[in-house]
Amino acid sequence: MKQKYLFILLIFCLLIATPASAQDSARVPERTEIPIDGLSIYPNPVTGGKVYISTTKNQDKVIEIYNVLGKPVHKARMRGRELDVSLLTPGIYILKIQEGKSKATRKLVVK
Repeated sequence: MKQKYLFILLIFCLLIATPASAQDSARVPERTEIPIDGLSIYPNPVTGGKVYISTTKNQDKVIEIYNVLGKPVHKARMRGRELDVSLLTPGIYILKIQEGKSKATRKLVVK
């Protein structure tokens, strides 16, 4: 009986003394987005049905607009700076912009 208690005590002490690492907090997550240089979105909030998106490079852009529930509501390829959002109902949207390999996510308010 004494041996069982000593064995249990030994295992208990080993469990307490052994550092447990369920998460590795020293690891830094990799950045998946390359920021778009000089990104400017105006006017925000949108009142006239058009929003202007400009960047330093002004290359072709792929625009995706999602509602706050994450459902896609509009997707477009932009060559200039002007994006027509007149079909969107007033509310808050998530705007995802991709220009080449660069990506950005912004909030868009439509009034």
